[in-house]
Amino acid sequence: MTKNQLHKLVSSGRLSKTGILALVDDLSTAPQLIGALLDAIWMEDKEGGFNASWAFDHLMRKKLDFILPFIPEFVHGLKDLTSESCIRPMAHTCQMLMETYFEKKDPSFLKAVDQEKLEVLVEVCFDWLIEDHKVATKVFAMTSLYYLGKKFDWIHPELKSLLQKTIASGTAGYKSRAGKLLHQLEADL
Repeated sequence: MTKNQLHKLVSSGRLSKTGILALVDDLSTAPQLIGALLDAIWMEDKEGGFNASWAFDHLMRKKLDFILPFIPEFVHGLKDLTSESCIRPMAHTCQMLMETYFEKKDPSFLKAVDQEKLEVLVEVCFDWLIEDHKVATKVFAMTSLYYLGKKFDWIHPELKSLLQKTIASGTAGYKSRAGKLLHQLEADL
């Protein structure tokens, strides 16, 4: 698959789940196309699509290491996203990235994600958690912030305070994840 074929496919109308999974299978053997896929995400964010971001999320579930050469583009592109359809899969990728960085302590990820990129992720995740976004985005953001709080000691008290203020008015999914994180934060503090 070429970059042009990829762009044509993701911009040709809504892909079915089967179509997305077929695309992910193709991309699983083409790590050189991740940059083009990210470009497609930034474009579809402005145009109202979500095929590229949906494919990206599924690909990262299988091959998170494909993101390594593109960490700077990924992290810095997050700040400009406005479409919930693109933000949710990117927030999920952030959570997977933070799990790999902080829990698995994968050396390749520890090297690729430096202090500056972590600081950008803190800002973006707090924005996603505070602003008007769907519950999945908020859940992924709060989980990422929990991990980021292992590096930045000021995050856990801020996250705890924010979750305590918002848990009562959250959806069932929000309350569930916030409750689990509050329990973890109590144990950590």
